[in-house]
Amino acid sequence: MIAYVRGPVAAVTLSTAVVEVGGLGLELLCTPGTLATLSPKVGTGQTATLPASLVVREDSLTLFGFLDEDERTCFELLQTASGVGPKLAQAMLAVLGPDDLRRAVGSEDVKTLTRVPGIGQKGAQRIILELKDRIGAPVGQRPVAAAVPAEAWRDQVRQGLQGLGWSVKDADRAVDEVAPTAGEAPDVASLLRAALRTLSRA
Repeated sequence: MIAYVRGPVAAVTLSTAVVEVGGLGLELLCTPGTLATLSPKVGTGQTATLPASLVVREDSLTLFGFLDEDERTCFELLQTASGVGPKLAQAMLAVLGPDDLRRAVGSEDVKTLTRVPGIGQKGAQRIILELKDRIGAPVGQRPVAAAVPAEAWRDQVRQGLQGLGWSVKDADRAVDEVAPTAGEAPDVASLLRAALRTLSRA
């Protein structure tokens, strides 16, 4: 089992990061929030450490990368619920994050869970039923991600939204809506989640 991947970030796309390990480039599927923390490192020679989870199928081996251990643990727990595969578990973390998921499941907040593309009311109710006693309480505020230059956050949030399947038009509209909250030191992960909430309400 691969517990984590450490090495220089060789490339970042809309949905993946390539980390060089021992001369090999390992491609990890990551949430837009995680990718946003990696983008500024490309080409700088800095080393990234990503907790990882290897999903084995008959016809594929897929490596998922995470911002921290809490995100990886939540990802693996979510897949124990009926009907939740790795792609849906990753989408849940992209939209809500670990503590928001714990709050939603613990308080039986169906409406919040249905913000995630691919989860309807029945699916949300099933997830709550199966995970409420196991997902635990929120663990507290996670470390704040490093801020990115003011001119860069728009592209990163826009690319993250497109990577989750939103159109260019929808992504641009969501970026414009959250722009007033960006401030002088934009936090891409927080802005991305705010943009996703905006799109979910539309």
